[in-house]
Amino acid sequence: MTMRTEKRIVFIGAAGEMCRVAIERFAGAVPNGNWKLELYDIRPEKLDDLVRKLPPGMATAGSFDLFDGAALRAAIDGAALVVLAAGPYIRTAEPVMEACIEKKVPYLDLDDDEASTRAALELDAQAKAAGVPIFVCCGASPGLTNVMAADAARDMDTVERIEVCWATGDEGPVPFGRAVLDHAIRGFAGPCHTWENSRSVVHQTFLESDVFDLGNSFGHYRLYECAHPESVTMPRRWPDADRIRVLGALDPAPINGIMRGIAVAVESGKLPMDDAIDFVNDVICDKTGSLKVWPYALKGVWGTIRRREVKASEVLKYLWSAARKKHPDFRGINYVRVTGERDGVKVVSIRRIPVSGPGTAWSDMAAGTGSATAAFMVLAVTDLGRTAGVLAPEDWADPEEFYEALARTGNSPLTDVIEAVVRPSTVLTSGKPSAARP
Repeated sequence: MTMRTEKRIVFIGAAGEMCRVAIERFAGAVPNGNWKLELYDIRPEKLDDLVRKLPPGMATAGSFDLFDGAALRAAIDGAALVVLAAGPYIRTAEPVMEACIEKKVPYLDLDDDEASTRAALELDAQAKAAGVPIFVCCGASPGLTNVMAADAARDMDTVERIEVCWATGDEGPVPFGRAVLDHAIRGFAGPCHTWENSRSVVHQTFLESDVFDLGNSFGHYRLYECAHPESVTMPRRWPDADRIRVLGALDPAPINGIMRGIAVAVESGKLPMDDAIDFVNDVICDKTGSLKVWPYALKGVWGTIRRREVKASEVLKYLWSAARKKHPDFRGINYVRVTGERDGVKVVSIRRIPVSGPGTAWSDMAAGTGSATAAFMVLAVTDLGRTAGVLAPEDWADPEEFYEALARTGNSPLTDVIEAVVRPSTVLTSGKPSAARP
């Protein structure tokens, strides 16, 4: 494999936590690459410490308005890769992708928004005509999960169902950015594009739920169907699959009811988004939160109790811990279950992250996503003879090469990066168990 001769990488939105991790871990994974990293953000002063942490002369910090077409094109001209980490992607992705296509510069993002991903796919023909790779959804979920699905699908002749799962936990009394919480709150209510009966359909997000044995300290955990890019991009590769869906949840479990109640209130116009964001950040940071928002939050929690999705005792335990300002250790996971047939036998193939939390590469959501983005960057700047177009990870990232890169960017053993669990179904046409091929 040969490296590209161009050595400039342009980062837009570089001050965000996930992008900062991606930059630092990419730099550590390719220490001898002679890369020049140009870091841009509307708050360039927040990048000074990151520039100092990187090898001398490797990075510079600056600022421009990405909606200023001339400034954008001047910044990316001649780059080896442009990495977009500035949201919301429904506003930012299209102008940057169009500029990259025009300037024939490869593009990569860590977009996890369903609507902006659908919009990105509309640029596929333009990108192919220009010979430009547009790598979308290169984070943890989507991103790592897409690679896990492609890996698991190799265990069978026919893919019937893909279930992509994520869960992420409490990160302590640290506020989230407003754009991050805006996106998160909207994800708990509203339409959800999913793949069912081999066609695209629309459900309501966070209504359908299921329990999965996730492992990684979660054990059996309830997840909710949600709007996510995997169910938009994966049908392009597996159009005959009966079902492709994404399910996710927050940890501890009662938080899902709180977020659902707030999101429904925002969607119905009863609660301004700004008030919802302020409330969530107040609760995260051990403050009481607005009394006018609590009724919506408690209504959402009561709904989860009434539907027997969570026990009342779990809710009381959570509220008691929150009142005492006690935060659990962070834990998170990506988990993919693919169901299909091999040699006429029903097979279930699973890929999952085996460890998370303090002392691991996945110490919080930013660390997990940033490491995955850095691994995708390592592959993207390597000449693998890929084709042009708008490409989701399942379209271009080789699983083994990606896992190796992820181990490097996460500074983890490969056994901490991915775990494979393959088992044949006990419900077989012959009525007798049959061992799966290795």
